[in-house]
Parts: sequence; C-alpha cells; structure tokens
Amino acid sequence: METSLLLIGLRLALSQSVGSFFAFSGSDGVKNGALAINCTLQGTARVPAFSMDGEFIIGGVFSLHYKELTKIHSYATAPEPPTSTGSINSRELRFGRAMIFAIEEINNSTELLPGIKLGYKIYDSCASVTVATHVAFQLSNGEDPVIQTGHNCSNVGVVTGVIGDSGSTQSISISRIFGPFNIPLVSHFATCACLSDKKQFPTFFRTIPSDHYQADALAKLVKHFGWTWIGTIHSDSDYGRNGMASFLEAAHREGICVEYTEAFHRTDPKSKIQRVADVIRRSTAVTIVAFIADGDIKLLFEELNQQPSSPRQWIGSEGWITDLQLMRFSFCAGAIGVAIQQSVIPGLGDFLLGLSPSEVAASSVLTDFWEEAFNCSLTKNTIAKERLCDGTEDLMTLKIPYTETSKFRITNMVYKAVYAIAHAIHNAVCQETNFTNTCKKQKGSDLIQVFTELKRVNFTQNGYHVSFDANGDPVASYDVVNWQKSGSGDIELVTVGYYDASLPKGQEFHINRNITWLDGDTQVPVSVCSESCPPGTRKVLQKGKPICCYDCIPCPEGEISNMTDSPDCIPCPGEFWPNARRDACFHKPVEFLSFDEVLSIILAVFSISGACLAIITALIFFHHRTTPIVRANNSELSFLLLFSLTLCFLCSLTFIGAPSEWSCMLRHTAFGITFVLCISCVLGKTIVVLMAFKATLPGSNVMKWFGPPQQRMTVVSVTLIQGVICIIWLVVSPPFPVKNLTTYKEKIILECALGSAVGFWAVLGYIGLLAVFCFVLAVLARKLPDNFNEAKMITFSMLIFCAVWITFIPAYVSSPGKFTVAVEIFAILASSFGLILCIFAPKCFIILFQPEKNTKKHLMNKSPM
Repeated sequence: METSLLLIGLRLALSQSVGSFFAFSGSDGVKNGALAINCTLQGTARVPAFSMDGEFIIGGVFSLHYKELTKIHSYATAPEPPTSTGSINSRELRFGRAMIFAIEEINNSTELLPGIKLGYKIYDSCASVTVATHVAFQLSNGEDPVIQTGHNCSNVGVVTGVIGDSGSTQSISISRIFGPFNIPLVSHFATCACLSDKKQFPTFFRTIPSDHYQADALAKLVKHFGWTWIGTIHSDSDYGRNGMASFLEAAHREGICVEYTEAFHRTDPKSKIQRVADVIRRSTAVTIVAFIADGDIKLLFEELNQQPSSPRQWIGSEGWITDLQLMRFSFCAGAIGVAIQQSVIPGLGDFLLGLSPSEVAASSVLTDFWEEAFNCSLTKNTIAKERLCDGTEDLMTLKIPYTETSKFRITNMVYKAVYAIAHAIHNAVCQETNFTNTCKKQKGSDLIQVFTELKRVNFTQNGYHVSFDANGDPVASYDVVNWQKSGSGDIELVTVGYYDASLPKGQEFHINRNITWLDGDTQVPVSVCSESCPPGTRKVLQKGKPICCYDCIPCPEGEISNMTDSPDCIPCPGEFWPNARRDACFHKPVEFLSFDEVLSIILAVFSISGACLAIITALIFFHHRTTPIVRANNSELSFLLLFSLTLCFLCSLTFIGAPSEWSCMLRHTAFGITFVLCISCVLGKTIVVLMAFKATLPGSNVMKWFGPPQQRMTVVSVTLIQGVICIIWLVVSPPFPVKNLTTYKEKIILECALGSAVGFWAVLGYIGLLAVFCFVLAVLARKLPDNFNEAKMITFSMLIFCAVWITFIPAYVSSPGKFTVAVEIFAILASSFGLILCIFAPKCFIILFQPEKNTKKHLMNKSPM
C-alpha cells in the first residue's frame, strides 16, 4: 500500500511540474538557449493524435512530426508555446495507423481477448526527447484528472502497454520512466543495442532486431565485397552512436579500416552538415557506411546533391535504406543495405488507403497530412494561393511512404508489437474453461502480471513468429536490399539476399541475386586503401597508416607466398625452390654430369679415343715385338703400361652419370689404383734406363739386382700399397652419394662425398709422390749419351703429369657442381694422354714411318752432346 501511494504521488508531482519543466527544455539537447519543440502543448497535458476508449488501453508513441522550429528564449519572459514548422512524417503516420488497424482486428477476433475491447491513445513525440518524456509521464499517470486517494490504490486509467518510439533516444527516455511502474514498452523501430540491458531497461521489449546484429550484418556485407577502406557517418544520437560503435567493433574483427567517422544531427547548424559533406567529397574511400536516421541523412543528401562528389557506394542501415522519399537522389543509385524482412498484412493496405473524409476531418494530424499530400485545404479559411480540396483526391495516386502498401517492413514490427501486448493481456486476464475463454473485464489489471506474461509470449500471427529472449529481443533476421534503377529510370528497392543470425557461424550472410552498383555498373566497386598484394609478395604496413594501407614487397629469395594479401612469406623446404612468380615451391632441378650432355659426350669421346689409342699402340708394339726399338724399351713394362693407360682412360667414364654408392666407391678407387699402376710402370722403365747405363761400366753387375723379376715385384709392391690405402678408405669412411643443397640455392647437385678427406688426399698424395720420384729419376737420366734415350720422354711426360695435377687441385676446389667432376675427368685424360703421347708416340712414329732407324746400330749410336 505504501509503495502504491508513493508511485501515485510521484505521478501527481511529475504531471504538475512537467509543464514548467518542458518550457525550458530542448529537443535532444539544449543549444544556444532552449529549443522549442515542434508540437503544441495544451497547458500541462498533451492531446493524443488518435484515441479510442476500451477496457484495456494500449499507448502509442510515434514521431508524426520530425522537423522542429528552433527558438532562442531570453528567459526574461515566458517562453512561447512550441510550434511545428515541418511536414507530417508519412511513414510514422503509417505506423500509427497500423497500430489502430491491429487493435481493431483484435477487437473483432473471437479467439484473442473475446468480449474485451482494446482502446488506444496514440501520441506524437515529434522525434524529440523532451516531448517523448512528457508523453511518458502522461501515459504513466493515467487520464483521470482526479488522483485516487484512500485505501483503493489501483492503477485506474494507466495504459497496459505502450508501442513506440521509433527513435532509440526517445525510447531510452520513455523506458526509464516506465520501468518503476512496470509498464511494458514494446518498440517497433528502436534498435540501439544498449536497450537490451535489462538492469537499466527492465520493461523494454522490441519486435525489431538489436543493432548488435545489424552492425554484424553490415560488417559482413562490407567484408563480403572486399571493401577494406571505408568512410562512416552516423546520427549524433543514441541510435547512431551506439550502432556505429557496434559496427566499428565488428569491422575491426573483419579487418576493415575506416578512413573517417563523422556524426551530425538534423538540428545541427547547416555549416556542420556542409563540413561532413566536404569530408565525403575529399575522401579516398569509395564505400560509405551510413548508420543514420532517415531525417538526418535527408539533409546530408540535399547538401551533396547541390555539389555532387565522385561516385560513392552507399551502405545503409535499416533506419533509411527503405525510405522511398530518399530514392529521389539519383546519385545514391546502387545503394545497398540491410532492412527488416518484407511481410504481407492482409487488409492493412485497404485500411491505409481507405481514409474517409470524416476520418480525415476528425483528426488534426490526418487533416495536416491530407493537405500536405494533395497541396490543398480542407477548410474554407485558406490563403489565396492554396486551392480548396474538391473530393477527387486519391491516395493511390501518391508515391509516398504512407501509400507503399505492397510490402511492409517496419509496419509489420508495429503489427507484431500490438499482438504481443494483446497476447500478454489475454494470458493475464483470460482463462480457458470447458474449451471456452473467459476474460475479466476489469480496468487497471495488475501491470506486473501483464509484464510477466509479455516475457513469455510465443505465438505466430499471419505466418510471423513472435517471441522475446531474455533481453527482450527477437530473433535477428534481415533482408539485404539494393537500390536499382528500373526501365523507366526510377529507383526501386530490390531484395538481393538475407542475413539470419540463427544460422551457423559463417552461414548467416548470403547474396542470391544480381546487384546493381554505383553508376549502374554490374562490377563490384573497389574501395581499398592499397591494392591487394598478389601471391609472391607480402604486405608491409605504411608507417603511420591503418593496417589496410600497405606496400607490396616481393618475397625474399627462397621464400614464397601462395595467397593474396599474405602478411609473411614462408621459406620453401630444403629440396624445393620458388618459381619465377614466387607463389609456389617446386622441386629443385637435380644437376649431375649426365651422359646426354654435350660436355659429357665430349669427355666420353676423348676417354674412349684414349683407350683405343692405347690398344692400337699395344697392337703395334705386339706386331713389331721383335724389332730392336720394342725390345730395347722393356716390352713387358711397355705392355703393362699400355694396359694401365687403357684402364686410366676408361675409369674416367665412371665419373659420368648419376652418383650411386657403387659408382662413388669405384670411381675414386679405380682412378687411384690404375694411376699408381701406370706410374709404377713408368718408374720401372726409368729405373731400368738408369740401371742399363750403369751396367755398361767395367765391373758393374747392377742389372742382376734389377732384372725382370725385380721389376715385376716393384710394380706389384708399389701398386699394392695404393690398394691398401684404398681398402682402408673404403672400410673406414667410403665415398657416398649426397645431394648438395648449399653450392646453388636454386638447384640440387648430385655428387660423391669423399667420406674421409684423409683417404682421398692420401690416394692423391701417394700418386703425386710416385710422380715426383719418377720425375726426379728421369731428370737424372735425361743426358745419357744414347741416340734413343727414353729418359727424356719420361721426363717430359712426368712434367706434363705433374703440371696437370698441380693445376687440378685449385680447379677442383673452386669448380662448382658438375664442373668439379668434369675437372677431375679432364685431369685424368690430360695426364693419360701426356703419358701415352710422350712415351709411345715417338716409338710408333719410328716403327711406322722411319723403319730405317729401327735398327740396333742406330739405337747404339751415341747421340751428340
């Protein structure tokens, strides 16, 4: 009882003080004094625009006017009554009329609230917070002029629920007033996500989705078309500020950058709207997201229409994207945005268009609307310039939001809101007995019970489901709409897709129809700060710029990027290398000295030619084995030397082809052993020459110590040492094939690793030691006084041999890849050719072309000193 008395007292105090309070209040804030609202107050009470009595009253608050006259008050005299200078907002009028239609439809129903008549009180908030607050006080205080006192503290005359307001800012103010009185407020168009806070707005519900989902839908729409560089504008109101904050948060998650964010309100000075228009004209972003009310953006479009900017792609919120009056701005053709889903309400179109003269004359709001729509006057007291309405006026000839009855969007939200309150009242006052509903016709039923039932409503009306979640919000779903030019040149609203928050993540947004873009183009406009970086490059952010502004830098050597706008390049695996575009890794080409290369063919030809030359020489020597020149040159060592030279020539072939485990071991060991065998034969021949001349001295018996058996033993022993070195090398750490990835970054070299470098250099060192020793002995024997002195030829051959292998070492170390093998083959062939040409060519020449010199007498003659 005490609580009820307190609330009644609060209502009385508020209603008594509201007149003086609003005398100095502004609309949506005070600027340069107080702003006078655009609607007329009658004393301290407002007159409803539409009303009808009933057992239960449903309130309505709509912005039937949205243009206000600004007045500066001196505070020295009483302020003038606020006046309206704007026209009727025909869309808001349609909302109010839709509420009346829904209530009349319910009153004619036999299932919902049978036997109970619903009434309504619909007020004009004038899109003003101050007026909306005044209306809220009046609705919460009731219509009775006398406050009930005594012990009967009932809520007589208080509305059961309220529909409205269209603006989030007005709805915030109204809901704060209704909260303590448990009066439910069901909005059809207040989308601010802040209203979902049940701690601040416990009795607020809405049939339109929250801006939290709209912001997500707009961000996904922008991301879907690849726009990463956008401009944003929003209303300087709770709707615009909170909606834009939600959108910017969603855009950040999607990687979208914002060039500028501008805010303004229709009550701002024209200079501010001009400044916003100038920002748009100077901007580089092609796409503009406008989270703004229709009344605000209309002023901006009018400013841009005077001096159009370069074509812009407009992205609209549901606050303005479906407003037919805005479609007269042709520069906005191609605009795309999210809108409340289309719906059909049977009978509503006829109701809206079937206004009778008596209905129009009975309402000042309808009278103003009629006169503005047809530019005539319904009263005889008219100025000369205005004609008198003659009764031929037909609403169906008008193209204004009020007459757009083919499809309903926000209007359906009003329709659903009325039915939601009606169902809540039904559940609170009606009981089903014997399959019939019995309802109590008691005015002022407990508001808490209606409020509680409203939270639980769950029904379907005309195929449209209505329910509220814990925050008082419905399931979020939107149409994606596009402004497309028709064949006649008019802009039409076309549904091209949808957004449904109830679908799984990633599937909420879908486009299912062709879209027309700015300037009628069918290609998606580009709105980026920097062009996308193609594969093969990476993004490098520009200093001091947002993350969407970057430079495209080619990937470093050995790295790739295989997707667009890659932030980093990734290195290719070891055996892979980037292609020319550096967007894919491919297997590195494998390089080795193959048999099908020109260089390999040339080396192989020389190798086989050398072997053939050695065989031919051996045949010549065998055919002339009885001649003095063959017999004088130790034919046994000569044939063994020719055999070893043949092996030397042929072992070079093992270096050609892809390395394998066996070829790697064979090529080095065969080379080492055959060359030692060759050098040991040359060494034997050199020693024989020296011993032969020593044996001619009186009393010398040297030759018996270096006869044929000793020569064979020398060759075998010297060769056997090299064989032991090779065996130890193969056992301890043999050569093996490897893939060389370091010499060339872009290709793989197949080569034989030495295994043990000590073994390799021991083999070469042993060959070099024998060659030097043989060279020294040959030098000592080079001036012996014979016409045919083989020591000279051996000296020259060893000189060539040593020169070749001395130059081989730096060439071998510095040659890359397959050329290392080629250098080794060249050294083998060069030294082998040096031996066979220096030692055997002069003898073959004498045998074949100078047989007269192939005599013992000629050979025994002393050559001149």
